[in-house]
Amino acid sequence: MGDLRLEELSAKTIVAANSLTLRPGQEQFVTPVSYAIADAYINPSTTWPRVVLDGENVVGFIRGNFDPDAEQPEFRSCVWRVNVAAEAQGQGIGRFAVHALAEEARSRGFETLNAIWDPGEDGPEGFFTSIGFEITGETQYGERIGTLKL
Repeated sequence: MGDLRLEELSAKTIVAANSLTLRPGQEQFVTPVSYAIADAYINPSTTWPRVVLDGENVVGFIRGNFDPDAEQPEFRSCVWRVNVAAEAQGQGIGRFAVHALAEEARSRGFETLNAIWDPGEDGPEGFFTSIGFEITGETQYGERIGTLKL
């Protein structure tokens, strides 16, 4: 990967973000980017949507949620979505995006960043645990809750 950087979601990048493709089998674990984009406009005060650019190419998308008043503690500072284009996976893009989100959380005064995922063979658990998230619980729906100490 060359020159990775984050950029706010914009008219220039929204179509490319929505067109990111995943590896076969990953679709069941990731809500389409279009849902996260829509939610970013519904809840602009708590959402943090960004695209990951490699040079001028959109190679990933991340959306964080920061809501210190959220009833459920795992939603106060969390990774809501992270998508990396199939052909760009395994090159540090997801790690870059999550670390940038962690820095944003830290700058807002949070001490942890959470992620919630469905367990499964092609799921993101290995990714999250490899970058420092520890499994700290489970939702009522059987999803894993992982926490990264900042």
